[in-house]
Amino acid sequence: MSNDGVNKGRRRLLIGATSAVGAVGAVGAAVPFVASWNPSAEAKTAGAPVKVDISKLEPGQQAIVKWRGKPVWIIRRGDEALANLTTITDSLTDPESKIPQQPAYVPGTPARALREDISVLVGICTHLGCSPTYRPELAPADLGAEWVGGFYCACHGSRFDLSGRVLKGSPAPSNLVIPPHSYANDNMIIVGVDQETA
Repeated sequence: MSNDGVNKGRRRLLIGATSAVGAVGAVGAAVPFVASWNPSAEAKTAGAPVKVDISKLEPGQQAIVKWRGKPVWIIRRGDEALANLTTITDSLTDPESKIPQQPAYVPGTPARALREDISVLVGICTHLGCSPTYRPELAPADLGAEWVGGFYCACHGSRFDLSGRVLKGSPAPSNLVIPPHSYANDNMIIVGVDQETA
């Protein structure tokens, strides 16, 4: 009978030890599995908001940042550029931006912007995804006497004004996309954060 007592004690010890080792093993296997659900550092960076200091951006200048793998253009427009936006309304496919290519909080005015002097656009043509060239000059020989500044896509000839509105006769079907963005202050834009939630 004394052997039965030792066997029961030994059995309890072995069961306890096995359970403890099994629990540690289960946690060890679960931690990497659960961690794999978290986005990678690269994925976080790809979709993370981008802060842009526009304090040194002069009228006519363009800054380019990368957000979600796409170029985002930030252009400071001067008074003449803003005035010219209203002179080409009849030449535009969607002058009031009725096709939704921008967040709802961005007005469909000629400026298409939260601040009239600053244009924020995704730098990808809405035709086949090329990246247009910034052409701020007035009436260059290759774009014609009516050109008041904007973006020209050399891939297939699409033309956009300085608000990203597509000109009639362009292969691009719609205006350039305006990404979600907000202003942290007068000199700081945050691309990727909606103005409504900022």
